[in-house]
Amino acid sequence: MIGSANFPESETVASIYAAALRANGFDVSTKLNIGSREAYMPALNDGSIDVIPDYTGNLLLYLDPNATASSSPDVAAALTKAIGPDLVLGTPAPGEDKDAVVVTKETADRWQLTAIGDLASHSAEIKFAGPPEFAERPAGLPGLAAKYGVIVAPQNFVPIADGGGPATVDALAKGDVTAANIFTTSPSIKENNFVVLADPANNFPAQNVIPVVRNEKYSPKLMAVLNAVSQKLTTDELIALNTQVSGDSKTEPDDAAQEWILAHQLDKPLG
Repeated sequence: MIGSANFPESETVASIYAAALRANGFDVSTKLNIGSREAYMPALNDGSIDVIPDYTGNLLLYLDPNATASSSPDVAAALTKAIGPDLVLGTPAPGEDKDAVVVTKETADRWQLTAIGDLASHSAEIKFAGPPEFAERPAGLPGLAAKYGVIVAPQNFVPIADGGGPATVDALAKGDVTAANIFTTSPSIKENNFVVLADPANNFPAQNVIPVVRNEKYSPKLMAVLNAVSQKLTTDELIALNTQVSGDSKTEPDDAAQEWILAHQLDKPLG
């Protein structure tokens, strides 16, 4: 059983895993849109699901809230130590989808914003949208406060459980909020001329896509297939997939996955 988080990119990558595994003779079912990491990690541990795509930095902070690694190699090394005996990690993809603090160009121009720290002097005016767990995660509001002095009052945090998706984008575009947590591979950033604020203190660690497998379901063949997917999953590929699924064409994640494995010659057994 392959699971996914509750946003389109995770659903699409999970569907790619499923399609590639089926092409290699695995009997695969999917359970998509489970929810946040706080929901799908227990499902992985209790055997409700067996495989899920995750992101190295946030997974590390989930397992070790005190972790300080930020670069891709350092995060990967720390994650290997933190993962525990019940789960197995695949090879991180070169593709990365980082959390970001995003504002409209109008707000960036009005407040002369280029980096997250520039928001500090406007803390009292900020309404911030993000997934509910962003209020508590170390790299969420606590990190913005500790590293940049950006203090978002509880009443000014707007929880939206769509992983930086359409509802979050709509709230930012309409001016219902002044800043939002949106992933860097979201096509909405370019489509809406949003501004991604720089993160010089590395509040948000590296976020390479990585397959996570329940140890009981691990096999060398299964991991070889997942790693073959990872090898071809660049940041540009993630952006293209997100544009296909969340852009004007509104392609279903499963259809996008089938097209992707055909294009990358992963539709047949590995040699």
